Amino acid sequence: MNAEQAVMAAAEAIADGKDIPADHRQYVSFAVGAEQYAVDIMSVREIKGWTDVTSLPNQPEYVRGVLNLRGAVLPIVDLQCRLGAGLTETTPRHVIVIVALSNRQVGMLVDAVSDILDVADDKIQPVPETNGREDARVLSGFLTDQEQMVAMLDLERLLGHALLEEEPAEAVGA
Repeated sequence: MNAEQAVMAAAEAIADGKDIPADHRQYVSFAVGAEQYAVDIMSVREIKGWTDVTSLPNQPEYVRGVLNLRGAVLPIVDLQCRLGAGLTETTPRHVIVIVALSNRQVGMLVDAVSDILDVADDKIQPVPETNGREDARVLSGFLTDQEQMVAMLDLERLLGHALLEEEPAEAVGA
């Protein structure tokens, strides 16, 4: 079973009421460059292969454009770029992880989906204090999976400020 099938199987198990201990959560992990990141599986709505998107003018560099997904137009964020590592050179092997955030859906361009992680709450380590910029506070914690650190993403901080702000009021007159 590949990673995408594993994600869908886990999502179906959750929907079917699979028992997960109260102190455990499941996360979808994925690769962005050489790093591993994860988000709560309950925020993942779909995973699809990379497809070209329609560019939008006057957007941050990390907003690759929009994608029409069964009639819904979703913004697509290049996660590598959003995390400060430059634009992703897309290939057919890249995937879009579609997440729900504040009653909207957003697509995140990642290199590949890696695994479903079943994690006890006490295994997640806090993010260490640094003198980093406020914009860098997009992580909610870290966990170790088979000797590799996985950074847990805070979707509200990562995507919320740029994509989900209120639309500016239209100019009066004209």
